[in-house]
Amino acid sequence: MEVEKIYSLYFNDVYRYIRKLSGDEHIAEEIAADTFFKAMKSLDSFRGDCDIRVWLCQIAKNGYLSYLKKNKRSDMITDEVLLNMTDSKINIEEEVIRQDEAYQIKKILHDIEEPYKEVFMWRVFGDLSFKQIGQIFHKSENWACVTYHRARSKIKARLEAMNYEK
Repeated sequence: MEVEKIYSLYFNDVYRYIRKLSGDEHIAEEIAADTFFKAMKSLDSFRGDCDIRVWLCQIAKNGYLSYLKKNKRSDMITDEVLLNMTDSKINIEEEVIRQDEAYQIKKILHDIEEPYKEVFMWRVFGDLSFKQIGQIFHKSENWACVTYHRARSKIKARLEAMNYEK
């Protein structure tokens, strides 16, 4: 398949995946563009074991993780988030609470063992079906579904434990 066709078919999927992971459209654009550059260079090594979208999202995820390590980013509330909020003190407080909860979940997710972490990320951030996730791991659709629900249970239990300790 031609690189231009791959780009036009899958750019939005890769962009949305990284946008969900990062919460930042500029980072998503940068990582998505870099993903297609890397894919273009290594297209010959694509074996076809999985859907090409899955392969591209894996490249994008690795690029995003490298970006985070390189820039040592934290999950702070951005200026854009503050500007998009209304002036209401209640809305700002709700957004701070929501950001804190998202940070706690990301922190928990960081410590969860594989394959739970990756299955959860593919499902939530990558919008992949259980069938597609199963293909990534060379497992069944049912395995992906069960693993995802176990990951959710682990995250929920750890989140409840953290809130109980406060």
